[in-house]
Amino acid sequence: MAFRVFIDGQAGTTGLQILSRLSWRDDIELISIEDSDRKNSARRAQCYADADLVILCLPDKASIEALEELADAKTKILDASSAFRIHPDWVYGLPELSSSQQALIRTSYRVANPGCYATGYILSVQPLIQAKLIGVETPLSVQGLSGYSGGGKQAIQQWENSCLPTQPYALTLDHKHLPEMLRYSGSNVAPLFSPAIANYHAGMIVQIPLAHEVCSTQFSREAVYDVWCEHYQDSPFITVHAPNDKSALDDGRLSPTARNNTNYLDLFVFGNSDQSILLARFDNLGKGASGAAVQNLNLMLGLEQTLGLEHTNDS
Repeated sequence: MAFRVFIDGQAGTTGLQILSRLSWRDDIELISIEDSDRKNSARRAQCYADADLVILCLPDKASIEALEELADAKTKILDASSAFRIHPDWVYGLPELSSSQQALIRTSYRVANPGCYATGYILSVQPLIQAKLIGVETPLSVQGLSGYSGGGKQAIQQWENSCLPTQPYALTLDHKHLPEMLRYSGSNVAPLFSPAIANYHAGMIVQIPLAHEVCSTQFSREAVYDVWCEHYQDSPFITVHAPNDKSALDDGRLSPTARNNTNYLDLFVFGNSDQSILLARFDNLGKGASGAAVQNLNLMLGLEQTLGLEHTNDS
């Protein structure tokens, strides 16, 4: 018997991507709703009641309202907005966070999909903070570069077929991913976060520069590599690259698009004798959004987490 899934907000960027990833699966029956009924509370409530799992692909306020008005307590909900990512009654949907996180996601009725930048930041630094290579009070900075699809339909319309250059944003340092970056990284200090949008459709790099003098005396690129390898040894979507892996570069440059259309995330550490830089590369529409949602959906339905996401990991 197929699991019944309703995507509330399937016309948005993330919703369309999730729909595409689920529509061919014979173990998933997608509940459809007519365009004219998208704002019909009675019709939407019936879709919620009929579903084994509901995926919310709505703005934050709309997600909150949907939970209050439509969702029964026994309806499994996976929310793709930022509304519930640090809510105490919700499980953070990052299976690689710890050895127990998968089990929490499997047994929860309320799971919050992570933010894309937060995914790259947390997966880079959390194991290192846990291993005490980076102190919990160490102030960190993080730069993010994303394709314009991360901004949704409005950004896509603005940037597609344009000649706009790369542009930094969130310059008042209040990006909506910061609360989850602080909560789940293991750090006691919110990072100084500077994201930028670039003129390509999808693909993301998150970078954390480190001066060795502010890190533990045990810090080295080799130690980073060893900690990552141990932490992610059972994580099928995480690839840890050797320190200063020049084979991953194209004339000294790291492509942000090499993991597009997959759910894989690459971790790199480069540097010299005094400084290092941690980098996470992934698809902002894949592991950063819809791929992560399908991974969480699989876990919440008691399925293998890789189901429907088995692209070749050829790095």
